[in-house]
Amino acid sequence: MNPKLRQLREKAMNLPLSPGVYIMKNKSGEIIYIGKAKALKNRVSQYFGSDRNHQEKVRRMVSNVDDFDYILTSSEFEALVLECSLIKQHQPKYNILLKDDKGYSYIRISNEDWCKISHVMQKNDDGATYIGPYTSSWFVKNAVDEARKIFKLPSCNKCFPRDFRKSRPCLNYYIKQCCAPCRGNISLSDYRERVDSAINFLKNGNVGSISELEKRMEIASENLEFELAAKLRDRIAAIKRMADKQNVMATRLAEQDIIALMQEGNDACFSVLRFDENRLFDKEDFLLSDIGSPETARSEFINRYYSMREKIPPMIMIDGEVESVELVEMWLSDLAGRKVHIHIPQKGEQMRLIELAKKNAAEKLAQSRGHKGSDTSALGELAELLGLKKVPEFIESYDISNLSGSFNVAGMIVFKNGKPYKSSYRRFQIKSFVGQDDYASMAEVLERRFKEYELHKGEEGFGTLPDLILLDGGKGQVSAVRPILERLGYGNIPLFGMVKDDKHRTRAITGDGGEISISSKRSAFTLVSTIQDEVHRFAIGYMRTINKKKSFNSSLTSIDGIGETRAKALLKFFKTIQRISDADIDELMNVPTMTRPAAEAVYKHFHKRDN
Repeated sequence: MNPKLRQLREKAMNLPLSPGVYIMKNKSGEIIYIGKAKALKNRVSQYFGSDRNHQEKVRRMVSNVDDFDYILTSSEFEALVLECSLIKQHQPKYNILLKDDKGYSYIRISNEDWCKISHVMQKNDDGATYIGPYTSSWFVKNAVDEARKIFKLPSCNKCFPRDFRKSRPCLNYYIKQCCAPCRGNISLSDYRERVDSAINFLKNGNVGSISELEKRMEIASENLEFELAAKLRDRIAAIKRMADKQNVMATRLAEQDIIALMQEGNDACFSVLRFDENRLFDKEDFLLSDIGSPETARSEFINRYYSMREKIPPMIMIDGEVESVELVEMWLSDLAGRKVHIHIPQKGEQMRLIELAKKNAAEKLAQSRGHKGSDTSALGELAELLGLKKVPEFIESYDISNLSGSFNVAGMIVFKNGKPYKSSYRRFQIKSFVGQDDYASMAEVLERRFKEYELHKGEEGFGTLPDLILLDGGKGQVSAVRPILERLGYGNIPLFGMVKDDKHRTRAITGDGGEISISSKRSAFTLVSTIQDEVHRFAIGYMRTINKKKSFNSSLTSIDGIGETRAKALLKFFKTIQRISDADIDELMNVPTMTRPAAEAVYKHFHKRDN
């Protein structure tokens, strides 16, 4: 805790109720955070009061504050402009900071007979030919990849003719995306012709390249060079196929940016798709951490992102609510010199593009964390569906299983980042009552689980608090567990039930506000269904194990002198209970670990009626 907290709060309470900018400083006088406020007193005093509702990032910032300054402004808009200017100047540690490292990109054609086409970020004096510069590295990289695929040029690091026939061709050859010069079966002239066509494609685009190739194909046909004409025809078809793929992204949209946010734990990624002239011309991804609430994060991101940009589009599409959106629109409009709108699409083409941006952000975030983007996307959908403040990293799920009221058990499973985290799975035997009562069973299990947390904080399993709890059941299970969580001080953890249909398939999610239906076509549905199936499998598996063990114990281990070890040895030797009952004492004595008194006890147990 900050030792100067009380002093800082007293100073904050003396601030005016006026708009302005506040500047937080550490012991060294270094600026660590800059913010704006409509009413300085209210906003700044919040930092130095109770930290119960503060994000972890805010807590860390407050703990490092030694003093703060402020600048009064005439309006909240003026405060926003000043805030952006000061952040750009000082780059404070706890503000969202974006590194503008776009630079310029070039297409490089190496200076050798068997030349290669590649994408580079800078131009060197190495004798190679460079096309550019281009402002969009994403555009250049994709264009080079397309040219290589269309004209079947190598993307490997092999050097020709040095590496002729030294190894088998790579996968690109077998999927018809490379002419494989490494096989040594293509002439230099044919290879250079492919390279020249690729360069023409990169310089002139689809239309220009097709037009040139069609002229060459007609000449080849007139000269009866049918093999060459067929090759040119195939290249034209390949360019048209690639153009069709591009047209999926080509829309009748005006100049605009599409922005989407994905969060996973403390990590987040903003993805920006930039459209101009009815086509996607650039994509940018920004990995961030500890961004706070999504609404605030979107507002701060827009401020930081467009303060680095010379050109601001008239329309910005974004995937969710933006804090002080009217103020941000005013600032953008002032910056651009014309009206700029921020819109949250709900359907249509823009909504499709929002989903595309979210998919890109999910994939980028997943790559940074070492797993699949589809998992991140499903978790994001689930968080949005349930109205969660953040994407759940740890999901716990519970199910009760019994056999007609006997062998009453429960299973707890954990999903981490959308995948089963089996080292944290736990099993419970119901202890507080005998018989069947799913509501009471679920309440007992959750109470025991969170009491274990107090004993094992920081450890794997019980020592980690979940970001979301899913119960296998409906409103009744949720109502039984909710008071338990609130009594133990964990009422802030989101709690929902997973409802099944008549065919035991996931139908909906239920909470305090009623049922929430899930489309079976969404990735969130697949995730919830997987969780529900897994927790059911785990719980019923444990119940069957207990049932088998107790049935086993009730037969052989009930005999005097027969424990688990001898019981297992008997079953291993005779295979069935019937064969054990048919055996005489001498046969029973042949079993390892068996003594005569034990053999006699077993024989007497199964031949009571004979005596």
